[in-house]
Amino acid sequence: MTERVLVTGGSGVVGSATIRALRATGREVVSLQRSPLPVPLAALGVVEARGDITNAAAVAQAMQGIDAVVHAAAKVEITGPWSDFAAVNVGGTRTLLDAAEGAGVSRVVFVSSPSVAHVGESLVGAVAKPADSHMARGNYSRSKAMAEVDALGRDRPGFAVTAIRPHLVWGVGDTQLTARIVERARAGRLVTIGSGAALIDTTYVDNAGEAIVCAVERAADDGVHGHPLVVSNGEPRTVTEMLTRIAEAAGAPGPRLSVPFAVARAGGRVLEEFWERSGRSGEPPVTAFLAEQLATAHWFDQRQTRLLLGWHPRVSLDEGLDRLAVALGGSG
Repeated sequence: MTERVLVTGGSGVVGSATIRALRATGREVVSLQRSPLPVPLAALGVVEARGDITNAAAVAQAMQGIDAVVHAAAKVEITGPWSDFAAVNVGGTRTLLDAAEGAGVSRVVFVSSPSVAHVGESLVGAVAKPADSHMARGNYSRSKAMAEVDALGRDRPGFAVTAIRPHLVWGVGDTQLTARIVERARAGRLVTIGSGAALIDTTYVDNAGEAIVCAVERAADDGVHGHPLVVSNGEPRTVTEMLTRIAEAAGAPGPRLSVPFAVARAGGRVLEEFWERSGRSGEPPVTAFLAEQLATAHWFDQRQTRLLLGWHPRVSLDEGLDRLAVALGGSG
């Protein structure tokens, strides 16, 4: 029988990439999300189950007949009230796990983030450390850390749970990281923080989706179930190079100004507090977490991830940039 996989957050960048990769393997896919799927995804024969991840009835209905789950739905904004992040990222994950256990699902892949274990210091050739909600920076990271701990704590024989942490996903169709960089570059507001020389690793969107499919296949394997794994391209570049090349792929200039790290971090804290108190919509120009991300090195040793998942990134960084340039009309 053909395996049937439920993907939550199918309209998002990682969820969409996962759906494409799952359909390429011949699996049946049910997508649970609030808004309609984009036409190209719907055309792949995906079954839509519209609903909110916090709605227990909608989640339980979507879970019927499911063999495995990829949980990618999340509130990913940089700022916002803690109650919103807790409801979606923590409460929604618990609702999903309860429904999956009740429906007899055998494997769950929780899409997490390396930020759940990031404490603001440089990460050089790091491995996936345990999530720590007390040390994680910002409401998004703290809520995802709590959800990951909960998810991995459910792992048991017959109900395998693993966490995949794609690192800085970007590429064609990305409305998060890529879109933010391009928007700021086109407006002449793209800057580096500190020297811009810190090495960071990133993940081309298609690679993230394919790694998650491998996690679905191997979720019950020793070393995978009950554990987190960071996924990336394994090609560290400086912050300045990545910002410049993504901007140029859209025909926009790279960063022309640099802000001292201490100034950016302090300013980010002030802006976060102002946004929180004023209830302003949108995102502040900088946050303390963003300043740390742009000023410190963070790249990961991928050897264990690739060995355990039997996966290797198919799209190189350079090829991904070429694809982005074709899509956005800039230079690769």
